[in-house]
Amino acid sequence: MHIMEGFLPWQWCLVWWIAAIPCLLLGIYQLKRVLASDREALPLLGVTGGFVFILSSLKLPSVTGSCSHPTGTGLSAISFGPWITAVVCAIVLLFQSLFLAHGGLSVLGANIVSMGVVGPLMGYSVYRLLRNTSVNIYITVFLVTALADMFTYVTTSLELALAYPAETGGYISSFILFLGIFAVTQVPLAIVEGIVLALVFKYIVALKPDILIRLNIFSKEQIDSARDEIS
Repeated sequence: MHIMEGFLPWQWCLVWWIAAIPCLLLGIYQLKRVLASDREALPLLGVTGGFVFILSSLKLPSVTGSCSHPTGTGLSAISFGPWITAVVCAIVLLFQSLFLAHGGLSVLGANIVSMGVVGPLMGYSVYRLLRNTSVNIYITVFLVTALADMFTYVTTSLELALAYPAETGGYISSFILFLGIFAVTQVPLAIVEGIVLALVFKYIVALKPDILIRLNIFSKEQIDSARDEIS
């Protein structure tokens, strides 16, 4: 999801910035409300931000000649929703572009849309769908995380395809080509990321279940049931 500096035409850089800015403004508004109502949410926010930064900084070679990254956005999407996650990702991507040469400033809007908006929004939709069902909460976390990862790269493929349509087949052919480049490596990577984040969530349930209940992430009954599984 780190489209490198200078890779997108300036017109598309502008388009993705225009798409990203309203999401960031909504996320900043929601973040202020969360912190004003519950300052104890800060540690969990720090944990989720740390995972996004660490996991998305890992650069793994792809068998297709490209490279892939985990995203780490699933936990943040579940805990704080997609719009606050967009703000977290924007900060992470800014630091990565400045200090790690991952991505760039001109393409920051495009990278925010893929990693910070569409991926978390897909994951959050799955979370809302499964939250009040009998599905085990660790399975829910796994699915949210894996799908948030995968749809980040689906969106990146779309961004690249729109900027560089194929001479034969146009946007659709280009989209399929870019998607194929990422998918070979990203599918198993998304599965591994889902397992890792489910284990992290298990750790949070064991040590700080009260914050999950207070933020209404899962019900007390669901948390108690999950803790019984641990013990």
